[in-house]
Amino acid sequence: MHMKYIPYSQLAQSWMQPGSFAKFTRTCIIWQLIKFAIYNLKIIKIVAKGH
Repeated sequence: MHMKYIPYSQLAQSWMQPGSFAKFTRTCIIWQLIKFAIYNLKIIKIVAKGH
């Protein structure tokens, strides 16, 4: 049984289903590796500024 999602409601007993792009980003290993590399580069940049 699928209930209607009512945003900001205390009575909401369902949730929004992710779209196709969200499903892709959560399951694609290549996408996750790219994001991991980007985050690491950002961290390296911040650490390098501190020294």
